[in-house]
Amino acid sequence: MADVDTVASDLIDFLNASPTAFHAVAEAKERLKEAGFEHLSEREDWNLETGKKYFFTRNHSTIIAFAIGKRYVAGNGCHVIGAHTDSPCLKLKPISKVVKGGYLEVGVQTYGGGLWHTWFDRDLTVAGRLMIKETKDGSVSYSHKLVRVNEPIMRIPTLAIHLDRGVSEGFKVNTHNHLLPVLATSIKAELQKLAPVNGSLELDIDNDANKTNAKSIADNKKHHPILLQLLADQASCQPDEICDFEVQLCDTQPSNIGGVLKEFIFSGRLDNLCMSFCSLKALIDSTSSGSSLDDEPGVRMVALFDHEEVGSNSAQGAGSPAMLDALSRILKAFSTSDSKLLEKAIQRSFLVSADMAHALHPNYMDKHEENHQPKLHGGLVIKHNANQRYATNAVTSLIFREIAENHNLPIQDFVVRNDMPCGSTIGPIIASGVGIRTVDVGAPQLSMHSIREMCAVDDVRHSYEHFKAYFEEFSQLDAKISVDV
Repeated sequence: MADVDTVASDLIDFLNASPTAFHAVAEAKERLKEAGFEHLSEREDWNLETGKKYFFTRNHSTIIAFAIGKRYVAGNGCHVIGAHTDSPCLKLKPISKVVKGGYLEVGVQTYGGGLWHTWFDRDLTVAGRLMIKETKDGSVSYSHKLVRVNEPIMRIPTLAIHLDRGVSEGFKVNTHNHLLPVLATSIKAELQKLAPVNGSLELDIDNDANKTNAKSIADNKKHHPILLQLLADQASCQPDEICDFEVQLCDTQPSNIGGVLKEFIFSGRLDNLCMSFCSLKALIDSTSSGSSLDDEPGVRMVALFDHEEVGSNSAQGAGSPAMLDALSRILKAFSTSDSKLLEKAIQRSFLVSADMAHALHPNYMDKHEENHQPKLHGGLVIKHNANQRYATNAVTSLIFREIAENHNLPIQDFVVRNDMPCGSTIGPIIASGVGIRTVDVGAPQLSMHSIREMCAVDDVRHSYEHFKAYFEEFSQLDAKISVDV
């Protein structure tokens, strides 16, 4: 059994390395490579072997990793854990330059359903990816580079109570007017001659040199030059070599273990990097020894998707065919004879949709249904919803409960109150799109969608151990269950 401090500390390292979905995938890639997983490309043919481990990325914000059992034959099932790499945040607009009231501000757009009031008065920075133009020996290419500014460079200040006497009755945020972070003051920028604040520059474009200069001026009209220079410094390039970017605001406060008894994890992005980490670590550790896959007839898989917070409808979201493509290509690598093998394999497969759950809040206990109050330290939560906002049913929950019972792991249940709307996950999206049996689960947490969330150290260990046991024992357990016969 892994030491609780080791698992929690490992999660802290993962969180601190992952300010964005792009960085989370980069961190996952490094861990998988160290564990002997081979990097595949979706653009190339796959030459797969039983007993081997692989992964691929899509858009560098989604990653799918799998290990093929040595007893696998085409048509056998995959046991999958699905989670997501994205979290609610503020992303820079395509034109982010705002000058107002003597301040340089940054235009941002809301991503997902964040608790936006928690972003005020935080020491913020930026991270994301740049598309860089590179010229070598007269040849032009474009590369993707991840960047992260570690120091605090901007802030969204609240309005003084003296100017808003009604704030104690409710802090209302206009997400268009009030969520602009302050980057600098105009006067300071002018004194340092970093950028013209007012007016515009015109350029007569007659040659290639002027075209480059024109692009630089055009970019300076879209984004503050001081911000572009900062990003360029991070990428070791020139500002005019940045062709485009996807950059978001991030909190600079690191993730840590806290509480007077060191029982909590305080961090941003626990939803859903905590489940991403636990599933990834479980896959790596369940396939780490030379004999791990000797008796495995199936495929163990982790699928970490982007864009869950905004509906999963993208080429790299759970609504895309990414996971189905992976299942199909694995099958075809071992057989091309039976056109119905994929359908058979899907019906022999199983998905654990792992997304953080709502723990009981001691100050808002009436927000929970009386008999369904998940608590911190109580283990993974099985999520139920009669209207299929979660994909759990009696068969799929039984499988997950049996694993918990076999390993003496705690388990909890959650149903939302009838008079409250229910959230959803990637579970129903994949279940309905692929036809795979699915259970929705998640570790309990507080402050979901805040810039700073919290969960319990114990539940990180419970989740990891539950997922690891699922990978190691699902094939034997599933053989004992009879339903559609």
